[in-house]
Amino acid sequence: MLALVRTLGVLMALVAGSLVLVGCDQQRLAELQEGVSTEADVRARLGMPSRVWSEEDGSSTLEYSRQPEGHANYMIAMDASGTMVQLRQVLVPANFSQVQPGMEMLAVRRLLGQPARKVTYELTHETDWDWKWLDGPARAMVFTATFGPDGRVRRSGNREDLPSAQ
Repeated sequence: MLALVRTLGVLMALVAGSLVLVGCDQQRLAELQEGVSTEADVRARLGMPSRVWSEEDGSSTLEYSRQPEGHANYMIAMDASGTMVQLRQVLVPANFSQVQPGMEMLAVRRLLGQPARKVTYELTHETDWDWKWLDGPARAMVFTATFGPDGRVRRSGNREDLPSAQ
């Protein structure tokens, strides 16, 4: 019984922490406007990006990961002059459905951003990348892409992120 109470307490603390992080993000993101905000505005509100993806036309995409504590990853597209043209949360079912067998690791990273966890299994020579996301306002989920030794997706799928029994 005590273990169940502890597990529920930990789960409630994690959800509360995630909601605070989401709340801070939502306030900062609401201050940004597509077509108006500059890269300097984005960095002033969100800090240094996890990664900057350069495009051939001189534009770029700023990646802001909220993994492993949060449940979001943001990709913010900037045009060549440094104006924000698109802001999107990429950990959504529509993007997960694009992850198909044969897809390369770098393409998955570019689509979904930095994973929350990477684990390599020596016996199977496979590597799992996990992203934490929310289905609705509070249903914690994990999307996993499993890569073979060639660095290509073998399989992927979602599961509910249930607290581990202690």
